Amino acid sequence: MDEWKRVAWSDESRFLIHHVDGCVRVRHLPGKQLLPSSTASHTQAGGGDQLHPYMVFVFPTGNGIFQQGNAPCHKARIVLEWFEEHTNEFHLMSWPPNSPYLVPMEHIWDVMMQQLRAETPPCPNILTLRDRCLDIWYNLSPVMYKKLVPSMPRRVAAVLKANGSTTHY
Repeated sequence: MDEWKRVAWSDESRFLIHHVDGCVRVRHLPGKQLLPSSTASHTQAGGGDQLHPYMVFVFPTGNGIFQQGNAPCHKARIVLEWFEEHTNEFHLMSWPPNSPYLVPMEHIWDVMMQQLRAETPPCPNILTLRDRCLDIWYNLSPVMYKKLVPSMPRRVAAVLKANGSTTHY
């Protein structure tokens, strides 16, 4: 159990305006530029430069473990290189590819999604969505967090019992 308390979990989720999933299409006349208000920028974050302050904050004495999805799309080269350089301080958890999804962060994303959907009116724009997500995130119950780590042995046991198949987690 103490080992799980040293893990920093990595995960991502997508939150949508008006809870509509799918592509957004913007029409414009040929040869005309799109208005900045009609486009969204996409930033590919450089994991290594953000990872060190995070790991030092979460594990100020070192000895922390970082867990990330092991699918190739989740393994950024810069993060892997960063862990090679900081192997004396922090460790990257060995996580098999195509393994059952055990990340407890999924529960947090579900709670946030439920709270977003319960709010009316729906978010009118991306800035309001961001603000609401941050507000929900900062007001999540610490009790919920404290329950997630102790659930890890049960999650692993359920996967073993199911021979690697799906579980209720």
